Amino acid sequence: MFKDRNDAGKQLAEKLMGFKNKEVVVIAIPRGGLPLGAIVAKALNAPLDVVLTKKIGHPINKEYAIGAVSIGNKYITDSVGASLSYIDEETRRIRDILRQRQDQYYKNSKPKDLKDKIVIIVDDGVATGSTMLATIALIKDEDPSRLIVAVPVSSVSASEKLYNSPFVDEVVCLHTPKDFRAVGQFYEVFEPVLDKRAIQILEESNKRLI
Repeated sequence: MFKDRNDAGKQLAEKLMGFKNKEVVVIAIPRGGLPLGAIVAKALNAPLDVVLTKKIGHPINKEYAIGAVSIGNKYITDSVGASLSYIDEETRRIRDILRQRQDQYYKNSKPKDLKDKIVIIVDDGVATGSTMLATIALIKDEDPSRLIVAVPVSSVSASEKLYNSPFVDEVVCLHTPKDFRAVGQFYEVFEPVLDKRAIQILEESNKRLI
């Protein structure tokens, strides 16, 4: 159990100190990953960036992810019960949201260059793994030298997917509980991170490197 995202970020940072002062870019998955990402980036003296992805929920149960979408990629893990037309419609809708977020997050900056960098992807936890796998696919296209996934907690099934991914060089996961039901289950405080706060965290984190 973590007290909150700050506590989880500090514990994660301790496991990543071997990457301090190297050619690292920390990538947080918005919005919940940003508080942790900022702590990790500060500890490693590295820049912080975001990757914009969002899950596709099942038509009957929106909380159940059948895949994930980025502005350029789509990754489907389980299409049972979801028609192609539903997936296409959701993909278009989600990309409209992501483009708006891209305009918000990069109003005063631009995405970091990831070529030949050690990229550490940080989130507050992994449930199905679909959003993380879509993120990995998106980042791999930018040709990083190494790709590391760092999360405080993951379901057993998602952890297996990450360890088996040919694109991931290392997985740092603090806990893989068998009784996993939801990421928030392992936090005493797990309040939503709003876009305004997420953007503020990103901007403040990178001011240290100017």
